[in-house]
Amino acid sequence: MARRSAAQAHRRAVAAYVADGGQESVQRVLTAVYGVTKRLDQWYTREFADLGLTHGEWAVLATLARAHESAVTPSQLAVLTSVGPSSMTHRLDRMAARGLVERSPDPANRTRTHVRLTAKGWDVFSAAITEGDPVESDTLRGLSTEERTELARLLETVIAGLDDVDAR
Repeated sequence: MARRSAAQAHRRAVAAYVADGGQESVQRVLTAVYGVTKRLDQWYTREFADLGLTHGEWAVLATLARAHESAVTPSQLAVLTSVGPSSMTHRLDRMAARGLVERSPDPANRTRTHVRLTAKGWDVFSAAITEGDPVESDTLRGLSTEERTELARLLETVIAGLDDVDAR
């Protein structure tokens, strides 16, 4: 029943955009991407709560994990996770107090601080990935491996084109 109501909501939203002059193919794609993002955000919020994380703390963990052992400053983290510098400072304070991240001075510039995941931070990151994988996989269960590969390629093309849209 939930699938049918989600599909019906999708069709109604697309119809509303098209009625106001939007291109149907464009609206179908954008409305679907928004719907998937919204549902995954809801799931991630529940999952993060089970792990004792906020969505924002997850963004920091994931960003630091992608950086591996590269130095990341709080300012860079703020930009990469779309929050203000003062919000990032408070977030890092809470995460450091829980042992998820560590800050260290930049040896080349003592006014700059580097942030890295601790062993506990890596453990929490790994737990989130492991626990999240079944739901993420279920999201795409209706697609073959080839279809998932093609969808990824198409979405990556759209992402690459976003820089051109921002430049306007």
